[in-house]
Amino acid sequence: MGSGRTGTLGARAERIALHFLVRSGLTPVSSNFQSRGGEIDLVMLDDDCLVFVEVRFRTSARFTSPEITIDARKQRKIVRTAALFLARTQQYSSAPVRFDVVAITGDRGDGIRWIQDAFRPHDSSL
Repeated sequence: MGSGRTGTLGARAERIALHFLVRSGLTPVSSNFQSRGGEIDLVMLDDDCLVFVEVRFRTSARFTSPEITIDARKQRKIVRTAALFLARTQQYSSAPVRFDVVAITGDRGDGIRWIQDAFRPHDSSL
């Protein structure tokens, strides 16, 4: 699988996750926020809570489920990038924050698991 296809699959998974979260009542704020240290796939509002969402996709969960691939190193990158987002976006600087994971499996994204509050900044050993 070439990197072009991987990028396309990742973008498709993010669209699936975005639509799922909007149907679940969240409001989009930003997508693919990038900094030198990492990227946040989706930033959403859940009432007054700012939610940073990591989207993971696997065609099959036979060997490992998608959410298992978010190790402590990846969590640290997400948390640091979220801190930069908050610093650059003063509008949300006092909002409570949460880190969620949307794990998608299946060629058509048939299996979606939304893990709210999947990890916390202190879990990531900043």
